[in-house]
Amino acid sequence: MKDMFEETIERLLGDMVTVELLVAAEAGVWPEALWQAIEENGLTLAAATEDRGGVGGSWHDAFVLVRAAGRHAAPVPLAETIAVNWLLARAGLDAITGPATLGTVDADGVLHDVPWPRHARHVLTVVEGELLLFATDGLVVGESLNIAREPRGTIRIAGAEPLCRAPLRDLPKEIVLLTGAMIRSAQIAGALQRLLDTAIDYANQRVQFGRPIGKFQAIQHQIALLAEHAMLASATAEAAFAANTLRPEVFAIAAAKSVASEAAGAGAGIAHAVLGAIGFTYEHALHFGTRRLWSWRSEFGGQTYWAGRIGTAVAQAGGQGFLPQLVDGSIAA
Repeated sequence: MKDMFEETIERLLGDMVTVELLVAAEAGVWPEALWQAIEENGLTLAAATEDRGGVGGSWHDAFVLVRAAGRHAAPVPLAETIAVNWLLARAGLDAITGPATLGTVDADGVLHDVPWPRHARHVLTVVEGELLLFATDGLVVGESLNIAREPRGTIRIAGAEPLCRAPLRDLPKEIVLLTGAMIRSAQIAGALQRLLDTAIDYANQRVQFGRPIGKFQAIQHQIALLAEHAMLASATAEAAFAANTLRPEVFAIAAAKSVASEAAGAGAGIAHAVLGAIGFTYEHALHFGTRRLWSWRSEFGGQTYWAGRIGTAVAQAGGQGFLPQLVDGSIAA
């Protein structure tokens, strides 16, 4: 199923996500044709169980979809909708159609920095040990844009009646934060791979002092560092997706998001250094990747937060307990 997902998403996004589409999306135009194609191929239902209206794939299967969304800078909440439908099915609720989003709620019943609130039909959150799904109509109270000009906003659910609710069962109370961090790590990995491909192509084409700049050792060194960041981010993100079966593996997600957030900043800097002045122009497509990396690295917890969780877990495990717990998977960040 993973190969089928990858072939489908790469063909779909490769054909439909153009520079013109991204520019229009930044101006506030919803890419309806792209979203319809995604739903018609069943991709938003990838990780939901068949008995709840899903395709029946695993999170590991869905990894290629989320990574591709990051690689192509897809201006739709594909990753968020996959996550919402997985959570609904996991809680014994039916999957939904249409764009959806998720967020963590504060003590006043407000969700801050919610992805895609303008376009999402539903929002999912956790309140007092229950998974709650709301229709977004009338609940969005503030809108903004992140650095990549993707919609973000504030949703107030206090006093609103959910469309459906279910107990978390054996899922942790911070399941929304964990799931959000996991999908962002995969999106970052995809965006870094696109930056790597762009940097390599440019270095092989840009001629300086009579030869391509990719022949210079300093440039080769920078591209090698970018490749290391891209591969490490992808490996840790995929490991987190593979470990996330019936319940999330907190340590794997913490490691994936911490690594990805660090790689996002370093990788974006390297890509701009290799491309030089042209990479900073709006006319060049590089910024569609780097601005997303700068945004995604802090969403659902940044490097410092997740590294702190890992450090706390290591300290609590102690010198004799850390390695055995790491090997058997019982360590919890």
